[in-house]
Amino acid sequence: MIVFPNCKINIGLRILRKRSDGYHDLETIFYPIPLTDVLEITEYKRPGHTYSIPFAISGQTIEGDISNNLCVKAYKLLKKDFPQLPHIQMHLHKTIPTGAGLGGGSTDAAFTLKLLNEKFGLGLTTPQLISYALQLGSDCPFFIINKPCYATGTGEIMEPVNLDLSAYKLVIVYPGIHINTGQAFLQITPSVPEKPVKEIIMNKVERWKDELYNDFEKRIFKKHPEIVDIKDQLYVAGGIYASMSGSGSTVYGIFSKETKLQLSFPPHYFVRELVS
Repeated sequence: MIVFPNCKINIGLRILRKRSDGYHDLETIFYPIPLTDVLEITEYKRPGHTYSIPFAISGQTIEGDISNNLCVKAYKLLKKDFPQLPHIQMHLHKTIPTGAGLGGGSTDAAFTLKLLNEKFGLGLTTPQLISYALQLGSDCPFFIINKPCYATGTGEIMEPVNLDLSAYKLVIVYPGIHINTGQAFLQITPSVPEKPVKEIIMNKVERWKDELYNDFEKRIFKKHPEIVDIKDQLYVAGGIYASMSGSGSTVYGIFSKETKLQLSFPPHYFVRELVS
């Protein structure tokens, strides 16, 4: 069985406070976008008692030990509670850049949970899948729902919102700069904005530029001026709204579908034009 895990952008991202557990409360809008990986899971029959999951990766390079991949961790998480889950093999074709602020690893993990649940009839409900997903990462539960959501807490508390950007096209630009999310949080002074993100996004997209912010931008832009250049170029090209997603370094722009784009980025940048 094959599925196509899609990624997300953050529309607005405010860091509200640091918690006693060391994490931060935030508010943001998670919005799914049609840039996808490809994940295939098949049953794997192998004699003997020892077992390691055959896991093949193609496309974008993923650094690190395969045993630490979130897809593998998702399988092992379910296997603990469902010992009848058969041995499997997985093939992940990566299109979504990793470490880009798009939730590329989180979506693969969440779709692994959903696919295993469906393929092998585990009978897990959406709340149960969300509970498993949260054990894999704070962004993972969103991809179980996979609809526009207002997220609070560390991102795990979600409320569906009525937001539809299908009348626009998106441009995604990733310059290949890895941002350490933990370090990025440490550089922010939390504060509660006067107007919550979920209220601002009810305005027309044309008004977002003056009110909708990503708190990570101020610090990260100082360190990486090339990311500022991406945002500036998206506005010069006719963008209605542009912002960094998550802690970066991907920047996205929202454009009218009629806009004829003339963009010029270095050849090693990952650039995609997306239409819902």
